[in-house]
Amino acid sequence: MGTRRWPCAIFDLDGTVADTVGLIIASYDHALNSVLGVRVEESLVRSWIGQTLWDVFGELWPEHADELIATYRAWNEANAPSMITAYPGIPELVDELAAAGIASGIATSKGRVQAEVALRVGGIGLPITVAAEDTTIHKPNPAPLILARERLGMTDVPTVYVGDAVVDIQAAKAAGLDAIAVTWGAGDPDALAAAAPTATAANADELRALLLG
Repeated sequence: MGTRRWPCAIFDLDGTVADTVGLIIASYDHALNSVLGVRVEESLVRSWIGQTLWDVFGELWPEHADELIATYRAWNEANAPSMITAYPGIPELVDELAAAGIASGIATSKGRVQAEVALRVGGIGLPITVAAEDTTIHKPNPAPLILARERLGMTDVPTVYVGDAVVDIQAAKAAGLDAIAVTWGAGDPDALAAAAPTATAANADELRALLLG
């Protein structure tokens, strides 16, 4: 593949460029235990990653959603600096993409403030093109990815979305984009394969080969 197969590369954040998975799982556990006195299996929590807090809490515990979200965010923000890291090789790859002239940005279901913290703590130089507040509907709906492509000014060029969750692959396909599934995040590798992404990467070197050739 040449270096210009995808002149535009849009990235998910959690579990894709920033290792926030442990923090997210702990934040859900804290909120649910503090507010409702319940705990859920980690495998279920992992399946929620990639969706907004409102999509999760609003569907499952609508009468407690506001309190759950507030409790989650307070604990998450307090612990983010000590629990977030970039995945190995990702900050360097981001710099290489910029040097190659590939337009790149983040499209995430995370709130903008929390996303900014994650990128700053992880030392990841990607702009937040679309955050949770920017659309009224979210992945697997394609709206956030369509908006991200528009904001990057790349609506007429081949574009790829890189993510670690099935909803990422589904949103990319619905938006008419190619999709790269990364297997180092929260997603189950078998479920990701079943979603039929354009390509799969197991580490940053494999992702680099796909994006830069």
